[in-house]
Amino acid sequence: MPKVIGFWHIKTGTKLIIISILAALLLTTSVLYVQAYHKLKPIYQVETEKKVVALTFDISWGDKTPMPVIEILKANNIKSTFFLSGPWVKQYPEVPKRIKSDGHEIASHGYRHINLSNLSKNEIKEEIMKAHKNIKEVTGTDANLIRTPNGDYNDQVIEAVHECNYEAIQWSVDSLDWMNPGVGTITERVSKKVHPGAIILMHASDTCKQTVEALPQVIKELKSQGYEFVTVSELMKLQKQDKAKDN
Repeated sequence: MPKVIGFWHIKTGTKLIIISILAALLLTTSVLYVQAYHKLKPIYQVETEKKVVALTFDISWGDKTPMPVIEILKANNIKSTFFLSGPWVKQYPEVPKRIKSDGHEIASHGYRHINLSNLSKNEIKEEIMKAHKNIKEVTGTDANLIRTPNGDYNDQVIEAVHECNYEAIQWSVDSLDWMNPGVGTITERVSKKVHPGAIILMHASDTCKQTVEALPQVIKELKSQGYEFVTVSELMKLQKQDKAKDN
C-alpha cells in the first residue's frame, strides 16, 4: 500500500515553495478577477421578461439594399435603429433622410471602418465626432448611440465613447447576413437565438445580398413567437423602468 505523506511531514523548504506558489496563484487569480470585473463593456442586450427586441442595421456601403429594407420595415410598421457610417451618410444623403423621416432611430457606425482599439484615445474621439458631424448635418440628429466598426473595442474605446456622450451598442443575436450564408440560415439563426431584450444585428449595406429576402421571414418568425419590435433606446428605457419598479 503506498505511503501517504501529509503536508506537515514535508520538509520546511518544500513547504515554503508550495506556500509561495499557492500565494502567487491566489494573487494572480485575484488580479485577473478584478480586471475582468472592472472591464468596460458595451450594451449587448437588455434584461427584461417582456418579449421585445431591437432590430438593428449597420450601413457602410451602397444605396441599393437600404431602400428595400426601409420599405419592408414600413410595410410591417416596425421602427428600427440604424447605425450609419460617417462617409456613407454624406455620399447618399437621401437614404439617411428617409430613415429619419420614417421614424427610425439614427445611430453612428463611426467614420472609417477600422478597429478603434488600434488608435489613441484622441484619435478614437476624432473618429466618433467626425461621424457625428456628418450625421448631424444630413439628418439633423444628435446621435448618442454607436456601434463601433467591426464591433471592436477595449477599455479605452469605451472610455472615449462615453467622453463623447455616446453609449456603445453591440448585439446578442447575430444574423450573420453579412456572410450571405443563405436566406434560410439567416432566418433560422435569428429565430432560434432570439430572447427577450435581444439586440439583433443585421446589415443594409449592398455587400449583404440576402438581407432583403431574409428580412420579411425574420419578422414573420419573430412575430409568430410573440415578439414586439422597438428601437435600442426604447429597449434601454424599458430596462430603466423595470429597475425602477424593482426598487
